[in-house]
Amino acid sequence: MYDVVATVFATTALLALVSLLLPLATRLSVPYAVLLAVVGVALGVPVGMADVVPGASPIAAMLQALGSLRLSGEAFLYIFLPTLLFETALNIDVRRLTDEIAPVLLMAIVAVVVSTFVVGFALRPVADVGLAACLMLGAILATTDPVAVVAIFRDIGAPRRLSTLVEGESLFNDAAAIALFTLLAATITGNDGGGALDGVAAFLRDFVGGLAFGGAAGWAVCVLLPLLRGQRLAEVTLTVAAAYLAFVIGDHYVHVSGVVAAVSAGLVLSHQGRRRLSPSSWEMLAKTWEQLGFWASSLIFLLAAMLVPRMLADLRANDFLLLAILVVSAFAARAITLFGLLPLLTATGVADRVMNSHKLVILWGGMRGAVSLALALAVTENEAIPPEIRRFVAILATGFVLFTLLVNAPTLRYVMRFLKLDRLSPEEQALRDRALALARAEVADGIGDMAREHGIEAILPVIETPPGEPPAKDAGLAPAVRAYSGLSILAEREQELCRHRFESYTVSRRVLADLLTQTSRLNDSIKAGGRDAYLAAAARGLEFGRSFRLALLMQRWFGIDALLSRALADRLEMMLTLRLVLHDLVRFAVGKVGPLLGEATDAVLREVLAIRLGEVERSIAAIGLQYPSYAETLQRQILALSALRLEEESIVRLREESILSQEAFNGLSRELAVRRKAQERRPRLDLGLDRGELIARVKLFSGLSPARQAEIERLMRPRLAVPGERIVRKGDRGDGMYFISSGAAEVQLAAPVRLGSGDFFGEMALIDDRPRNADVDALGFCQLLFLARRDFDRLLEREPALRAHIHDRATARRAG
Repeated sequence: MYDVVATVFATTALLALVSLLLPLATRLSVPYAVLLAVVGVALGVPVGMADVVPGASPIAAMLQALGSLRLSGEAFLYIFLPTLLFETALNIDVRRLTDEIAPVLLMAIVAVVVSTFVVGFALRPVADVGLAACLMLGAILATTDPVAVVAIFRDIGAPRRLSTLVEGESLFNDAAAIALFTLLAATITGNDGGGALDGVAAFLRDFVGGLAFGGAAGWAVCVLLPLLRGQRLAEVTLTVAAAYLAFVIGDHYVHVSGVVAAVSAGLVLSHQGRRRLSPSSWEMLAKTWEQLGFWASSLIFLLAAMLVPRMLADLRANDFLLLAILVVSAFAARAITLFGLLPLLTATGVADRVMNSHKLVILWGGMRGAVSLALALAVTENEAIPPEIRRFVAILATGFVLFTLLVNAPTLRYVMRFLKLDRLSPEEQALRDRALALARAEVADGIGDMAREHGIEAILPVIETPPGEPPAKDAGLAPAVRAYSGLSILAEREQELCRHRFESYTVSRRVLADLLTQTSRLNDSIKAGGRDAYLAAAARGLEFGRSFRLALLMQRWFGIDALLSRALADRLEMMLTLRLVLHDLVRFAVGKVGPLLGEATDAVLREVLAIRLGEVERSIAAIGLQYPSYAETLQRQILALSALRLEEESIVRLREESILSQEAFNGLSRELAVRRKAQERRPRLDLGLDRGELIARVKLFSGLSPARQAEIERLMRPRLAVPGERIVRKGDRGDGMYFISSGAAEVQLAAPVRLGSGDFFGEMALIDDRPRNADVDALGFCQLLFLARRDFDRLLEREPALRAHIHDRATARRAG
């Protein structure tokens, strides 16, 4: 029972201490991780003496409780590492990480190997242990800890690319370092199962297998999240379980890298989760994980730092020489990767150039932390490793970690300022100044309105208000920069508006995912080619995607209408939502972006939005012409759901203003939920491909008896053609002819011929037994009846009148 009480007492005492250290670090302008390390080392001294110092005070009891927390190196990794990795992966911009994947993997994998061997061979001539032990120390210290670095980046506003490179490296280098450490430890203990090639193969298997397993786990979570129906506590709980299950199952049961599995699961959830959760749910998830990450990083730093006095207990004078060699060789190895290998990626076109200033920061910012201490602790606990190696690893690993935390971390801020990485580019500075001036102008207007409302205009002259006149609209910003900035702002805002529509229950989760995919492409296209690339990406987003094409093929080959019906309904829902979003964007561009970036940019933004709106309207009209009642029904549903959302917001305001009691509010909320659930059921779209109805609309068959029409019905296959689709292609073998039941098509001849409802085409290739002589394109959605070649002759033999009509039409077309 005492062990339980001691553990709870020790853990909560550390959490209380952590809550005080964070504001203290801010007040002292010291990196939080550095303060944790210093306090942890300071705590380690009395904690180590608590067993021999009697006392019944709470302080003595706390020190004894902390001393009883004997976490092994493996316990450190399994308790804290999944949370640290998953939280970092969850908050990283996956799209930006993908852009930088080549340099990230170089620093996360190749750099680990380089560091291991450079450190190992540098120490071997002066160390009293073998090469394998020196290499193992190099692997232990190859893993970087971004906690202190990223905190400094956020404080001084480091470039986003620099943050992506550092965070991306730290996500994956743990796996490489742990894999190498495990291999070398097995070599020292005599448990290795093969040579170097076997080790390389095992590492690749662990890494690639971890990516695949973690990706599958993350995707499974994304599939399960919508089933939780917005229950935020359950959503957070599922992600916590996923982080640890991916790590433990991957490591112990699937025999792949648990580290990579946890990272991969977090990255998949980061990329897909935003598409499957409402903005408020995602915000709660991110904040909860931020809290969990803070606890995990704080506790692992404190607990690991408390071990430092014990691990340095046998420090000797000669160890300082070894530590000096270790420091020089470790930073030399990092420099080899950054200044020797990284430029090769740029030279071969695999990655964009990384500025030398960025490389210097990454070099000096390669802090080591709790993971390195945990691996060193695992060595000291392994009785199969000789004592001299355990001592060697414990002292040098601990000394190097302390050096990076006490020397590198506090000076990194000044290095970045010296390299001017704490400053915005001239363009960003100009944009910032203009935004600030506009904000201050709004503040001045607001203060003036408030003063007039309260009758205190007289004191306005003595109140300091920021200047309200913004700088010149074009100051400091080239036209291309302004256009790029404006389009980037629109793309980011479009994502927010799409998520807001989902939050308002006016768009389904599936359609939201498609919309967010489109907006991501818009963002990427702006970097590639500005306005024209933006419009091209927007046009591609309106094309029929792979899933729609697959549903179309399933309908044609197997007569399955359900998939195509849902795909077409999804398309209409997406277009209607996109139209609303674009109208909101126009208002945003006029009210916010135009004043910020100037009239010329405002004109460009209005132009591209007008073009996009026109294309969306045409897509909606194409579906509305073929299915007018369904289009009207779906628009009514969107309006009804929007009304419910406004009603909900009004009820929430009434509760916040204490007009509604909690009981009344709960009752109204339950009633709203029931009404929303009933309204959310999207009606099914009837494709109108019933063969009997299609045949009845073709005048050519109207004079036939019902029995004849029934016979013809069995020969025909209904098809739906989409706008712009090439129904038949010139030069192809004629496999059948088409009757247009509804819609319009165009025959691409020297003088194009337009065909409408009741017309037919494709018969000439069957009559003359020769390839198609022209392309035929659908002008809109067309309901067609397809008559295969094998049934063509049979039909004409039975129906002389049809044969005569079709032959006459074919003769006229040849003559024309």
